[in-house]
Amino acid sequence: CFFNEYQILARHLQKEAQAQHNNSEFTEEQKKTIGKIATCLELRSAALQSTQSQEEFKLEDLKKLEPILKNILTYNKEFPFDVQPVPLRRILAPGEEENLEFEEDEEEGGAGAGSPDSFPARVPGTLLPRLPSEPGMTLLTIRIEKIGLKDAGQCIDPYITVSVKDLNGIDLTPVQDTPVASRKEDTYVHFNVDIELQKHVEKLIKGAALFFEFRHYKAKKRFTSTKCFAFMEMDEIKPGPIVIELYEKPTDFKRKKLQLLTKKLLYLHLHQTLHKE
Repeated sequence: CFFNEYQILARHLQKEAQAQHNNSEFTEEQKKTIGKIATCLELRSAALQSTQSQEEFKLEDLKKLEPILKNILTYNKEFPFDVQPVPLRRILAPGEEENLEFEEDEEEGGAGAGSPDSFPARVPGTLLPRLPSEPGMTLLTIRIEKIGLKDAGQCIDPYITVSVKDLNGIDLTPVQDTPVASRKEDTYVHFNVDIELQKHVEKLIKGAALFFEFRHYKAKKRFTSTKCFAFMEMDEIKPGPIVIELYEKPTDFKRKKLQLLTKKLLYLHLHQTLHKE
């Protein structure tokens, strides 16, 4: 599948864009351009995975990137698309994160074999702008207000990853990360940040859902872990406030084996705004 090829190439470019200064042949400005190309590849990958005929990022758009990539060392014009580089994501294999968590519980001492000490921390803050409006089409803005957690004050650099998945767990839009939370208190982590859904509501396929994964940095293991997740299905897209339940990790994108995180009255607090031409 072409979208897999685009994703693989995007990750290679992201790694180059994230390379430390002394390990890279590129200037910071060139790395920024490489990162933007990677974002465009992810957008094209998401467009190919969409079942809708209206593609958000077309092949003609992708072709505009070829001369930029070929002449990356001399390219000095304005980038043709309004996108931002996506920070490198640490992709964990199924079960890998739980194994790392288990190791952490077992090894309170130094790092043992298989230690993920060299994993890069994921840099949050990859929010995308609102899509252009289309006549008769609806856009959705979701404000993430706060999340209730019994140990909220102890979370290091918490942020939320937002994605839209089909029933098979396939991404329907580019994944977005919020910036690190604005403040923490005893049982709440506050975000107060807007997420722009990267697809018109009418174009979302039946069975799609929005996922919100709460992530935080584990200092002992030096990697970012998912603590819990929540999701919202299409029939819950309505203007106004909504609170949704939190579930235990690992994130179940297929929504088949759901286990509530706690019996306490702790939720993810959201506010939805619908925009229609």
